[in-house]
Amino acid sequence: MTLQIEACRSQRNYTLREKLLRVAWAAARPAFAWSPRLCWGWRNFLLRMFGARIGRGVQIDPAARIFAPWQLTVGDWTAIGWGVALYNLGPMTIGTKVTISQGAHLCGGTHDHTDPTMPLRRMPITVEDEAWVCADVFIGPGVTVGRKAVVGARAVAVRNVPAAMIVAGNPAVVVKPRVILGAAHERHQISSKIARIDT
Repeated sequence: MTLQIEACRSQRNYTLREKLLRVAWAAARPAFAWSPRLCWGWRNFLLRMFGARIGRGVQIDPAARIFAPWQLTVGDWTAIGWGVALYNLGPMTIGTKVTISQGAHLCGGTHDHTDPTMPLRRMPITVEDEAWVCADVFIGPGVTVGRKAVVGARAVAVRNVPAAMIVAGNPAVVVKPRVILGAAHERHQISSKIARIDT
């Protein structure tokens, strides 16, 4: 059976309310994008005005592109870097103390390729607390990045990323566990170096 693209384009993928919100957000977008970089609070205010749930201490770069603020939740002390694309057709939840580095693309939309009308699928994405999505990463629809996980630069994550693991590659695979060293370990390392110098 051949694709029925005309049927795809005639589908109603958004409610009237969503269409009106998209028009209003497009009009307000320059106030977000052209604001000075250090005006974190101003951009957070604008996003909240459009229904986003933004925590304390959040820093979102003015060059970040957010499709639907009303579908976005961001936890405390999270940073979203330059050129990040949050294509949140479905709900997108980004946890506390998350870092999303420059150029990352979180894509919450896809199409059902088995259906000749190619219907739009609006899917959620979740990035759990203390995870790091590195530069130029692609996170696919429906993916959850586990707590404290690291998705290495330019990786393509189309399946869930296990908690506290480092993944890399295309498609992303587990490389090794993430180990976060504490201050006591750092002091021990410094003391060991000083002791070697003294001897």
